[in-house]
Amino acid sequence: MSRKTQKINFESSIAELEKLVEKMEGGEFSLEESLKQFENGIALARSCQQALREAEQKVFQLTTDEQGSAQLTPFEPSEES
Repeated sequence: MSRKTQKINFESSIAELEKLVEKMEGGEFSLEESLKQFENGIALARSCQQALREAEQKVFQLTTDEQGSAQLTPFEPSEES
């Protein structure tokens, strides 16, 4: 996924989550619909949290050299990720 697409998805997810919270706080849903939207909100929040974790890891990772000195280096994702 490209950075631009990831940013748009993150930002649109946050915006959707904010709208959902406003509607739920305003009592716009029935109980059944509120539960359904709550589950949707949890999924959106988890998706946003994952995107933030991935972004943090891409910035820097702490590595230790042979002498035991800690260094911050740019994060390079492994092929496993």
